[in-house]
Amino acid sequence: MELNAPAMPLAIDLDLAMRLLGAAVAGLLLGLDREVRGYGAGLRTHAIVCFAAALLTTTAIGLFFSLGGPTTRIDPLRVVEASAAAMGVIAAALVFKGTHAIHNLTTATHLWLVAVIGIAFGAGLYPIALVGVVIGMILLTVVRQIEGKSFRAHDHGEG
Repeated sequence: MELNAPAMPLAIDLDLAMRLLGAAVAGLLLGLDREVRGYGAGLRTHAIVCFAAALLTTTAIGLFFSLGGPTTRIDPLRVVEASAAAMGVIAAALVFKGTHAIHNLTTATHLWLVAVIGIAFGAGLYPIALVGVVIGMILLTVVRQIEGKSFRAHDHGEG
């Protein structure tokens, strides 16, 4: 059986560490609001999803280049597509309809966002990933405050 050449442990460089560590930290930051509010998908879940997406993306990119890069028919974007689809399935499993409202929709979409941010970190697209973290935190915290003040009477589900 023919295998790709292994990446030796010394191949762990600052760029790889930044991609993976950045994703883990971003997941922790984005999971903070969920944790403080007592939702099941909190710090650990968000950090693991973001880190796993980055790990999967860096693995796909590394495998692409170790197997010939542009001269091969391998498409690393399929991994990104598959991880986004898998996260969609996991997020959909969180959502349920109660008597008067749909529950866990914000948590489900937030986990999907965290996965996409992890993909951006894994691809080394730091500006996109950082803007995603900032806007994600604004959408989850600041917009929640606006909703709470403006639409309090209509709030039946999770925020």
